Amino acid sequence: MRKSPGLSDYLWAWILLLSTLTGRSYGQPSLQDELKDNTTVFTRILDRLLDGYDNRLRPGLGGRLHYCIFEYTIDVFFRQSWKDERLKFKGPMTVLRLNNLMASKIWTPDTFFHNGKKSVAHNMTMPNKLLRITEDGTLLYTMRLTVRAECPMHLEDFPMDAHACPLKFGSFIKHERSLAISVRKRLLFFQGQIAHLSCLFFFSGEYVVMTTHFHLKRKIGYFVIQTYLPCIMTVILSQVSFWLNRESVPARTVFGVTTVLTMTTWLMQQLWIGLLQCAMPLCSQL
Repeated sequence: MRKSPGLSDYLWAWILLLSTLTGRSYGQPSLQDELKDNTTVFTRILDRLLDGYDNRLRPGLGGRLHYCIFEYTIDVFFRQSWKDERLKFKGPMTVLRLNNLMASKIWTPDTFFHNGKKSVAHNMTMPNKLLRITEDGTLLYTMRLTVRAECPMHLEDFPMDAHACPLKFGSFIKHERSLAISVRKRLLFFQGQIAHLSCLFFFSGEYVVMTTHFHLKRKIGYFVIQTYLPCIMTVILSQVSFWLNRESVPARTVFGVTTVLTMTTWLMQQLWIGLLQCAMPLCSQL
């Protein structure tokens, strides 16, 4: 005779079902619980980030400043020539050679260097300026300047790198229609120098900017003697020991010790040369 399920059996079934559901909920958290945990984590991270943060100060304030100086300095005799019909004259001479006193009394071009950081006119013992006026009113204005200008450099191919340092100059106020600027090739005597005319367009008008490029290149002979040849000879010397008989232990030891001593001596020499170069003034031999 089969016994019918009683109340106790139903209670046990409900208990098992609830325990199963509870176990699943504990083992696999719901989506709401995950979102709540992520929100709590993000809140803690933001609180930690803003702890001691002052939005009035820029990033990196008070730290070490890293910068690279991409510039060059050039000492030039800057010559400008123009024609002024008001300065025509007739006399026994065809050219008048005058000093800076006369140059300050006549009109001169307002030329400036676009990429110049600092320009100095030499004034020892007198201002180094010379003005020539011909009988037809043509003027040649010469002055000695030391210009420090910007030069973008790409040092990826060091020491076989080459640079074209520009020197840009033009009128500060006058635009192209009122003051045309050109280059006289016979006045350019610096070897390796290229001059060309370029126009820059601005909202207030069209201006002429003269650009002169100085092509700079390192002398590779210094680096070949000081760096490449010692490295090549050291590598060749270290490979000789592999061609010796493996039973010739003294000979192989001598080559190994000689290689180590050579590398040590070369590294010490390079360190000493580097220290000397830091103390030596800048020169154009390299």
